[in-house]
Amino acid sequence: MTTTLRPQTAAAVDANGAAMACALAAGIGAFAVGLFVILNEAGVFAAPALYAPAGGVTGRTTFATLVWLAAWGVLHARWRAREIAPARIFGLTLGLIGVGVLGTFPPLWALL
Repeated sequence: MTTTLRPQTAAAVDANGAAMACALAAGIGAFAVGLFVILNEAGVFAAPALYAPAGGVTGRTTFATLVWLAAWGVLHARWRAREIAPARIFGLTLGLIGVGVLGTFPPLWALL
């Protein structure tokens, strides 16, 4: 039994949009965690405690997870067949992660 290999098109080989969507969505999700923490500490948004012993952090992280999934879905749908410059996406992702992590530090909350 022999199999015939079909050549891949250049678009299928060069498209990295799905991977870039995944990377950027991770940064957006990390930023969302920091944003929800800051909003909670400022008294603007109070996420419900989904698991009482853990407190409000369960609600904040659940909402951030929903933001991450939504961002991933939208970006994947838009970029899946495109070639995206990885350096810009990774730089933006690292910046979003950095800001998100800063938002979770209590010394920053004192500035509000």
